[in-house]
Amino acid sequence: MTMTLADQAAMTGQDGQVTDKRVSRPVRRTFTAAYKARILAAFDALPEGSPERGALMRKERLYHSHIEHWRKQQENGTLASSTGKPKKDAGSEELARLRAENKKLKADAARLEARNEKLTSELGKTKTALDIAGKAFALLEDISGGADSDAN
Repeated sequence: MTMTLADQAAMTGQDGQVTDKRVSRPVRRTFTAAYKARILAAFDALPEGSPERGALMRKERLYHSHIEHWRKQQENGTLASSTGKPKKDAGSEELARLRAENKKLKADAARLEARNEKLTSELGKTKTALDIAGKAFALLEDISGGADSDAN
């Protein structure tokens, strides 16, 4: 298809970028366990170092790291239908929940400890102030008692 300058100008903005409003993010490919097993079997069936292995990987748009990772998963018995992340079991989900709860409780404990220290400090100041007020009252009482006896 040939495009005229008018067609190109209509498709591009002032900076030369295509002005298509639909900006899509790339989507990560996922592979089923059956696909991984089939590719591993086909790859292993070819002689080591043969150009057919490279042709298979190019045809399927795979990297050698895919094969290595899938082979490791197959040996471990965790060949999942995801991109290589192991499925979370109930135990690990519970452990993650407990860790999050523990973190929250530690933060709450630290906050309460700081509040406790602040209140203890204020209580000490209040006790000192009451002690001083009590002594001042006793002194004033003593002075007023002495003034009454001098007046008689």
